[in-house]
Amino acid sequence: MEQRRHRRGEGDGFVVVADGTRRWGRFGAAGVLARHVAGSEVSYFVARRSLYCHQGGTWAMPGGALDPGETPLEGALREFAEEIGIDLVEYEVAAVHEDDHGGWSYWTVVVDVPSPFDAPASFSWETDDARWVAAGDLAGLELFGAFRKTLERLGIIPPG
Repeated sequence: MEQRRHRRGEGDGFVVVADGTRRWGRFGAAGVLARHVAGSEVSYFVARRSLYCHQGGTWAMPGGALDPGETPLEGALREFAEEIGIDLVEYEVAAVHEDDHGGWSYWTVVVDVPSPFDAPASFSWETDDARWVAAGDLAGLELFGAFRKTLERLGIIPPG
């Protein structure tokens, strides 16, 4: 049986989920949370959403809509490259977290990278800034609401 390849952009669009809220991504959505661990020091690569995006000005992980036939890992890596301009090639998947909203899911793919990479000088229209942030400093950022909840569920930041 031949596998269907995903077609870029087919997943773009809003859907209404079980609780009546609208979510971006006709087939769900996914993002990469890049992590670097050096001894007891843990840092995460986060991006500030541009003012053209929902909850613009807040910090989150790069991510977006899944296209049909695309796995959460494939979609998350594609979105990371689109928004940040970096193709992650050296990484190990540390965890995959599904946040199910009743038939629609957001997938957080935590990847460990061997060394922190530099953020590029410019980004896509969706991103205003990006940087590595120590785990202990994440909670102090103005975080995208759903991203904050995910970080709390994963035990990366305290509930609050």
